[in-house]
Amino acid sequence: MGKLKKLLTNARVIILIVFLFFAVVAIHPTFRDDGVAIRSIAKNSAAALAGIKSAEPGTSPVSKEMILSINNQPVETLADYYSFTEQLDINQTLQIKTTKGVYRLTAKAEVEVIELNETELVEVNETILANKTVDGELVEANETITKKIEVPKTVTNILGTEDLGLKVMEAPRTNIRKGLDLEGGTRVLLQPETELSDDDMEILIANMQERLNVFGLSDVVIRKTKDLTGKQFILVEIAGANEEEVKDLVAKQGKFEAKIGNTTAFRGGSDITFVCRTADCAGLDPQYGCSRSGSDSICRFRFSISLTPDAAKRHADLTEELTVIQSPSGDSYLDTPLDLYLDNELVDSLNIGSDLQGRVVTDISITGSGSGSSDELAVTSTLDNMKRLQTILITGSLPVKLEIVKSDTISPVLGEEFVDNAIFIGLLAILSVALVVFIVYRRLVISIPIIVTMVSEMVLLLGLAALIRWNLDLAAIAGIIVSAGTGVDDQIVIADEIRRGEKDADSNWHQRIKRAFFIILAAYFATLVAMVPLLFAGAGLLKGFAFTTIAGISFGVFITRPAYAAFVELFMKKEE
Repeated sequence: MGKLKKLLTNARVIILIVFLFFAVVAIHPTFRDDGVAIRSIAKNSAAALAGIKSAEPGTSPVSKEMILSINNQPVETLADYYSFTEQLDINQTLQIKTTKGVYRLTAKAEVEVIELNETELVEVNETILANKTVDGELVEANETITKKIEVPKTVTNILGTEDLGLKVMEAPRTNIRKGLDLEGGTRVLLQPETELSDDDMEILIANMQERLNVFGLSDVVIRKTKDLTGKQFILVEIAGANEEEVKDLVAKQGKFEAKIGNTTAFRGGSDITFVCRTADCAGLDPQYGCSRSGSDSICRFRFSISLTPDAAKRHADLTEELTVIQSPSGDSYLDTPLDLYLDNELVDSLNIGSDLQGRVVTDISITGSGSGSSDELAVTSTLDNMKRLQTILITGSLPVKLEIVKSDTISPVLGEEFVDNAIFIGLLAILSVALVVFIVYRRLVISIPIIVTMVSEMVLLLGLAALIRWNLDLAAIAGIIVSAGTGVDDQIVIADEIRRGEKDADSNWHQRIKRAFFIILAAYFATLVAMVPLLFAGAGLLKGFAFTTIAGISFGVFITRPAYAAFVELFMKKEE
């Protein structure tokens, strides 16, 4: 009992226990056996219109919104969810209860519109904005006329019930994030056509992120990387998306359009020559600043952009006949806003100041706002909105063409098999090491602590991965196995040094431990030097292996090995 008390009060053991505690807290294991969590919400779907929102990128896995019931029927498995949604009727209303609220959805019809090789005349109403002659007659401003236009004939076929727009998954049981190898999804490795500066690369990644967000994809990882020769790459990983969908979104340059009504005023890239991002012409609007509105604080931003002369002329022509209206605050705007489209998706609408009506102006100012419960939150929201809009205006189309170097798609079923096999192999490895160590030493005081230490290192690694939101893939699991193997080697070095010292009357325990750690540190730095290049090898695809190996051996050398040495030193003295 005295030995155990000394062990638990040893500083090295206490450090290990503290780190293990925080690792378990980061992993946050739950003990639920079933459940269905919401992975993402499709844009403009029935679920989105009902108010269900996709989880924020930083949301921990165990905090994802879970579906509890549909029409008061419990949903405990994916089979329960899909069996219910497959039986939906067109226009059927259903109630979905989740951990965050109750929503009412309507199942819409999925239709197919076929355009025929025929035309027909249809009547449309048009409001005349200024006095003009129509068919030889004078029509006054604000008068509505009816005219006939020729349009193609179409036939609409009802294909069935439209998907609700919910992408679901089994409820996570820990905060450990699984990579595509284990979760299923698509990975695309892209190479820019030309070398990019760090700022241009950040703009490119921000634009790609915006594009993927616009299209409603979640669980997205976009990061820049390089290979050993210095070539630039962009790695995109998306869970729950097919390969063609991802290629279409991330490889094409796309388009940005600003429209007044249904007419394009200017386009991104070719029509916008400059977007200010510096403090002298971008930031919080000094004329308005921040003000209180009820319980919220509202701030406004302003930044300038430059158009080409042709784009400025189009803008002037489109605004010339618009009507000026007064806002409640007293500001004057034109009655039609400037709508911003990214790949034909509306992402923002801006009011056009009355002073721009009919004028050919190449330098114009863009304004907007943000809000929050406090001044600090309002300022943060405002600047984030400004940065997002600047990113869209700088390049609705990507600033450089991207070449698809490599793409992989892994099915969720195959990913689940990988997880099961990884767990089985991990347990088999631990049992095999335990058996070999016991056969060699035949002393539980040596073999049991080795196994406990090896398991502790794995827990610390998983805790770190959960804390920094690192996705575990097969490469990372290989790194965990390697670090566990080097840990066993180091502990055997400690045990052998201590056993050898038992036969040497002139040596003491501290000298034996010092000799052991000299060998351990030499091996540690050799492995560290070998792993650093792998962080960049293969365009970063081996980064998971290198990172987990480095983290694992570092945890071992500085936390678990010292605790193991303290245990062995304390309990082997008993046998002398």
